[in-house]
Amino acid sequence: MEERRLGPVVGLGTWRTFDSDERLARTVVAAALDAGVRLFDSSPMYGGAERALSAALDGQRADATVATKIWAPGADEARDQLRSQLAWYGGRVDIAQVHNLVGWREHLAWLERERGDGRIGRIGVTHYSVSAFAELGAALRTRRFDVVQLPYNPWERECERELLPLASELGVAVIAMRPLGGSDHGARRQRAPTESELDQLGVETWTQALLRWALSESRIDAVIPATRRPEHVRDNAAAGQEPAFSAEQRALVERIALR
Repeated sequence: MEERRLGPVVGLGTWRTFDSDERLARTVVAAALDAGVRLFDSSPMYGGAERALSAALDGQRADATVATKIWAPGADEARDQLRSQLAWYGGRVDIAQVHNLVGWREHLAWLERERGDGRIGRIGVTHYSVSAFAELGAALRTRRFDVVQLPYNPWERECERELLPLASELGVAVIAMRPLGGSDHGARRQRAPTESELDQLGVETWTQALLRWALSESRIDAVIPATRRPEHVRDNAAAGQEPAFSAEQRALVERIALR
């Protein structure tokens, strides 16, 4: 099942960042590629982010793994979304995810045909809410998904109970959304580890600590923090460097997060 692994890697999310600002997208994506980031996540739900990402990857598409989404209850609208994505991303979407489980049963068969024809690399499914985890588990148990995207950070660990073990059992790669703290991320990012704690963790910033904490869970393949600032992209990318946190270092991050 190891061939389904994606990482562990630090990617770049595009939620509430680019919208339709292609100039900003080019700046941020250039910094990401320069820092070694190769996984880029987007969605039709994110305004003009998909098109902006496409413009930013012009001439460098081969260096990127594009994970975007289908977000439509009906197959006709969903296929229109994929057609646009194929036009933007050179005729191939590396990971096509059913966003928030919308219409996943209806979309699976035609997505599988697209994968068989080589226009899709892997099929994924996502959801942000614990209330949807039972259905997310049911989707994975069909054994027809290659990737799952779900929230994971020291404040949101519910996926450890069932979904991470299930994904591991089925060989499904896991992308962690909200690795910096979810809906309350602004306050959570403001934790202030001491210099001694940062030394113990071997990182320079709290953001790096959070990202490496998630990536040090062996069942997490990738994290996708979103940002509009190139300097943050470089800071985030550094969290993907070895070594992974030990159990003691992960416990330290958890204590800092919850104090």
